[in-house]
Amino acid sequence: MKKALTATLVAALATPALAGGPVILEEPEEVVAERPSSNILIPVLLLLAAGVLLSGGDDDAEPCTPDSASAC
Repeated sequence: MKKALTATLVAALATPALAGGPVILEEPEEVVAERPSSNILIPVLLLLAAGVLLSGGDDDAEPCTPDSASAC
């Protein structure tokens, strides 16, 4: 009887359900979609650069020729 009781206790305590430790479940992380930082910044910079390029004209009143060497 003692051997049968010992065998039963060993079998009951060695079950896989009791093996291991506590099961820790991790909650899934919340994924938040990021907004674009600023959609208007790039067109404004392009317009500003185009304005600077188009307005950067020649400031000379008359072209520099050998006849008007003092104006150069």
